[in-house]
Amino acid sequence: MIYTVFYMNCKATQEVCQIIRQQMPPGWVLTTPTEGEDYSAPLSECDFILVAEEVVSAEHIAAAPRLRMIQNQGVGYERIDLNACRERGIFVALTPEGTSGSVAEFTILLILASYRHLIQAAIGVWKGRWMRWELRKTSFDLNAKTLGLVGFGKIGREVAKRAQAFGCRIIYYDPWAPPPTDYAVDRKDSLEALLGEADIVSLHVPLTAANHHLINARTLKLMKPGAILINTARGKLVDEAALFESLTAGQLAGAALDVLEEEPPDPSNRLLHLENVLITPHFAAGTRDALTTKMKAAFANMLRFSRGEALLNVVPELSQLTGENHATQP
Repeated sequence: MIYTVFYMNCKATQEVCQIIRQQMPPGWVLTTPTEGEDYSAPLSECDFILVAEEVVSAEHIAAAPRLRMIQNQGVGYERIDLNACRERGIFVALTPEGTSGSVAEFTILLILASYRHLIQAAIGVWKGRWMRWELRKTSFDLNAKTLGLVGFGKIGREVAKRAQAFGCRIIYYDPWAPPPTDYAVDRKDSLEALLGEADIVSLHVPLTAANHHLINARTLKLMKPGAILINTARGKLVDEAALFESLTAGQLAGAALDVLEEEPPDPSNRLLHLENVLITPHFAAGTRDALTTKMKAAFANMLRFSRGEALLNVVPELSQLTGENHATQP
């Protein structure tokens, strides 16, 4: 049977869409929107929604009478209306494949770039400044530093594996994640305990109501003087106003953020103008390799649905749904 997949991503280039089509089952159809296009027509004909970062609202779901499954190409699903999905019996599944390793690599990249002032040094060369000595007093090796991971799921564990190769001491805070058995990490009983020890704090938790502004004026004051903050998770985990104050007051040495509270940021965002802040456009998993892996896994899950087989990585809130054409997650 031929199925139609609506790729709900108006910013994807033709090249990206071609990579996606190369992973589709034979005969399946991929429809894509253009920016500003009314989604009603493609939604009315789709069997699956494949979504990256756009909102999937109750109105979108109501406009898709054939829809029975939404496959998120990443792991964050706060933009999808789960209540509307529950009312219609629509599963929402995630795609951790391709994300974990790619984001972990990028996290290490941000740490190293921050510790070595890589962007500042490179821009200096472009502008005719040869800062061989000026940056030395505030540049550091990663070896022997304490890396504190807030969240120890798939991405956090991949970061830990890579950081160990640099000689880091790894500590983490995650009330639900057991420590690994194949390498040494130190589990902390509270976020406060982790913040007080870590030279580098890296966030790897989902955005929930409880985690909103997890890093705020209070928790920033608990961090070691001279520590750096890394965020490749969700922008709203960090109170940006409080982070700005901490950075300008000299409490933190720097921050590297792949995600922001508002994306793209308003040009007036004060963090954009600090030399000790490195900001990238939410592309920690933005490689061709990661996209290919993601799409293989995403379409494999859609195929499971079409065959009535158990789905992988269904969001917990919808894991108890049942239906005649699909099974619950094992």
